[in-house]
Formats: sequence, structure tokens, C-alpha cells
Amino acid sequence: MGRRHMLKRFTIFCAGLFLLCHLSYAQRPLGFVLEEGRKRVQIPFELRNNLIIVPVVLNGMLPLKFVVDTGVQTGILTQKAFSDILNLPYSKRYIIAGPGGQGYVEAYITNNVSLDLPGIHGTGHALLVLNEDYLELRNYLGTDVHGILGYELFSRFIVEINYEKKLLIVTTPSAFKAKRKYRRVEISVEDTKPYITTEVVLSNGEVIQAKLMMDSGASHGLLLEPQSDPRITVPVKTVSSQIGRGIGGAIMGKVGRVRSVKIGDYLLDEPVANFPDPNSYMDSLKIGKTARHGTIGGEILSRFNVVFNFSREEIFVKKNSAFKKKFYYNLSGLIVKAIGSSLNTFEITEVRDQSTADKADIREGDLILSINGISSNTLDLNQVLGLLSTKPGKKINLQINREGQILRKTFRLEDAI
Repeated sequence: MGRRHMLKRFTIFCAGLFLLCHLSYAQRPLGFVLEEGRKRVQIPFELRNNLIIVPVVLNGMLPLKFVVDTGVQTGILTQKAFSDILNLPYSKRYIIAGPGGQGYVEAYITNNVSLDLPGIHGTGHALLVLNEDYLELRNYLGTDVHGILGYELFSRFIVEINYEKKLLIVTTPSAFKAKRKYRRVEISVEDTKPYITTEVVLSNGEVIQAKLMMDSGASHGLLLEPQSDPRITVPVKTVSSQIGRGIGGAIMGKVGRVRSVKIGDYLLDEPVANFPDPNSYMDSLKIGKTARHGTIGGEILSRFNVVFNFSREEIFVKKNSAFKKKFYYNLSGLIVKAIGSSLNTFEITEVRDQSTADKADIREGDLILSINGISSNTLDLNQVLGLLSTKPGKKINLQINREGQILRKTFRLEDAI
């Protein structure tokens, strides 16, 4: 299924950091404005593992890349080294424990930061700065990523995400006109995050009206939290897998299917759904005060062009050419990350138990040298994952480096759910 169906359904997780999002917007100016005379700006973006990555210039000097994330309130800088380059001052320092008190991270607040996107200038922003790149975004997306941009952009403008053309279209509210072919869907914006209440048919036929956060910063399609409602049960046919990363490490859960989910009048059949293990999902920036049943992420959102209008609590959606593609999950059973300064070495970090790759004796720590005769030196991570996610039954010939020993392994892709 190509790049859209990546092996790693990566979601941006940060242990306990939602506690920091109490910054008072009334006490500091929010300065995102379009360049003088402009009412509409188009920003090309990279699409990596269903995540939207845009260029951002920090304090007019440092060119960086940020993920555009509807699910976070305060902008995040993923590594303190970047802010130290500019000698940014920090107003507060935090030590944050992970779930169950396991592990901890350091984070800082820096204020009065300017953030510039193409055609957009922003001043007076606060950023949450992580001491280290705990999330390993660049490694699991295969491109340099330095931060996360959220509510500050969506609160000011009408933001269209055109996944098909890879364009972020930012329009002032006064200049916005809804397009005829787009369907309007009501949402609510609570605690700075967008929610849709929609019909989900579970694998056992149970129909629920689920309240789901619309999360452009999550790679997965659908995540349902069994602890939120006793009717939400994990399907019989699932695999246990890493479904994301948090400050404390891997976020584990079950992966299966539900019968359907609706977005407005659009019905998506048999989408893949993640069911986080109890307490595992507490390791998340996306936890807030609002009760909900789960989230809708990029694997579903990317099948539409989506217009977010936070001020009027509405979205407009139009299906795109990816709408009818079948949902698959990790057909190889491998999780791969890019390592090295150039991100062109590909390390297998997880092999799902009893997957076809596991049965072929592929192991954690193996380095991929070639896939079906294509040298990994000519590929980026997106392309590696695309080759490993084509369709069930596809034969995969891997050449790997295992601690200096060159080995060849063969297996077939398999839909385990």
C-alpha cells in the first residue's frame, strides 16, 4: 500500500507533559499573522508516516522543521541544543516522571520566541523545550524534525490540510469561503483540541457514538481506549505490538480492526484500530481534561482533504484518491528506524513475535543492506517502509548485517489481523 501504510504507527507521546500546558495565553501576546497584504498562504509540506512537517525559522535565525499537530496546545522544541544555539533564556525547569514513576525527563519553558513559516510571522510564543530528543522523531520519521506546532496556528486561521497535494493552506477567517464539494462536519474544540463525535461499529457489531480527538500529530488511523467505556472491547483477532513511543520508551497495545468508522457521511470499512494497554497511554502529551473514547489520526485523516475551522467548531472534508485503499498494519512485523548523521542506515528495532519476519530469523539490531535487490544506500526511510508494506503475499528478500556477518533472509508479507 506504499508509504501511507508504514510499519511504525508512530504517535507523538510525552510522559506527563500535558501538565505543563497551563501557560496563560492572556498574559502573553500570540503573534501569528500573515505577511502584510496577504489573506491566504500555501505552504508545501513533507508527509512522513502520515505526519505533516513544515519549515519553521526560530527567532529569525535558525531554520528547523516542525510537525503540525492539532493535538497539542503549546509548541514544543524536541531538543534543548537548538535553543541553546540561540542562547534562549528559560523561565522554568521541570523534572517529569514517566508512568508509574518509571524514568524521568527534563523540560524547560522559554518565552517570547518568534516562529516564522513561509508567508507567516509569529512573535511572543512560549515553547516547551525537551532536554534531549526523547521521542526520537528524526529516527522514526527518517528526516530531521526539531519541534511540534499546534493550537497557536489553528486558533488564528482556517487551516486546510491537502494531503493529496501536500499543501498546508492557511486563510484568514474573513477571507474563507467553504468549497462546494467539501462536506461540513460539526466538531467541538475543548481544552484547545478538536473533537468529533461519530459512529464507530466495533468488531463484535456494537455501535457506539465515540468522542474522538482529531489528531494530525498521530500516525495511526484509529485509537480506542477500552478504559473509557465498557462497551469498547479488544477484538478477538489482534497482534500485540508497539503502537507508539513515549518519554519512558515504547507504548504497547493491541492492534486489530473495527467494522467501520464514519467521518461525516463518509464510511470507512474495516480500519485498523489501536487499543493501548492499561496505563500505557498515560505516557502521552495528548491526555487532557476532556473525557473521550480515543483519537483519529493521520492514517484516516490522510484519506481526505480536511479544513479545520476552530473558531466556528467545524471541519470540511472531501475524500481524496487514497480513500478506498485497504487498511493494513505492519505486514512485515518489523519496526525500523533510521540512524546515523545522514539517517541512511536502517536498523530493525523490533520484530513482532510469530510474524513471518520472526519465523525467517530476522532479529532486533539487524541492519538492512538491501530489499529485493535495491541497495539501502539509495533509499530513505519512507522508501524502506514502503517496500516493506506493499501487499500481503509479496515476497521480500532482505540482505542484512548482523554484527558484521552478511546474511540473506526471505519471507512474505502477511496481514496478521
